[in-house]
Amino acid sequence: MSPTTRRSFLKTGLAAGAMATVGTLPLSAKRAATDTVVLGRSKMEVTRLAFGTGTDGGAVQAALGQQEFTRLVRYAYDRGIRFFETAEAYQTPAMLGEALKGLPRDSYQLMSKVTTFHEGIDPQAKFDELRSTSQTEYFDIMLLHWQHTADWPETTKRWQDGILAAQQRKIIRTHGASVHGLPALRQMPGTNWLDVGLIRINHNGARMDGPTYEDTNHPDNVSEVVDHIHQLKKEGLGVIGMKLCGGGQFQNSHDDRVKAMRFAFQNAGVDSATIGFKSTQEIDEAISNLNLALV
Repeated sequence: MSPTTRRSFLKTGLAAGAMATVGTLPLSAKRAATDTVVLGRSKMEVTRLAFGTGTDGGAVQAALGQQEFTRLVRYAYDRGIRFFETAEAYQTPAMLGEALKGLPRDSYQLMSKVTTFHEGIDPQAKFDELRSTSQTEYFDIMLLHWQHTADWPETTKRWQDGILAAQQRKIIRTHGASVHGLPALRQMPGTNWLDVGLIRINHNGARMDGPTYEDTNHPDNVSEVVDHIHQLKKEGLGVIGMKLCGGGQFQNSHDDRVKAMRFAFQNAGVDSATIGFKSTQEIDEAISNLNLALV
């Protein structure tokens, strides 16, 4: 090979190599369902996709039995989902605690929700009870569960203070609220106590917020919900979406499940989303749907 030919060959090879390297960069930069994201000012790091355990109040997950439920949780963990969600009011906290037992505690995040309408209950005693039930030393996120009236920021002051005291005890790492109905949702922006919000969101308003917490399936209200989410994000909150499967209404519509995932992340801009699973197929599909939504 002549010097000129050899120089041309090397030039072409180096250029091709550079192009090949450039071509691989987007692949390594792809966002994925099991990536870790930060929930706003809480600084809590969670996976984009969370394993929910509250379908029909947890009845669907509880019906699996402990052995099958544990297998499902471990499958999700092995697939990269490291964010698990339950609530005092669900049938599943003890089951989830058993399913997670033995896994390194710092390898996953656990979110629970406390019921706030019971009178005469000491918040610290309640949090200790919840820790015992869930077999955990601490909760990564504790939410005020099912806030559904416009006055919830005032009526839950005792629980807000209790959660802050529990954070001082290092048994709760960060906090927020889950809301149902527009009257409650409208109070979230500007409520400085909040660090995390759990909000119902999908593309067509199925089981989403209406004029009252009981009044759901309101496609006309979707834009207002999205506006509130955008405002909360501006205020620095971490936002987690729920009802991405329309409370089961999208059970027979793969197209709606794909659209709901895309809408929640692309239009509403949630940080993470929780979905109640009952099979490995549902886990695989949710991961695939979220990966598509992030493209």
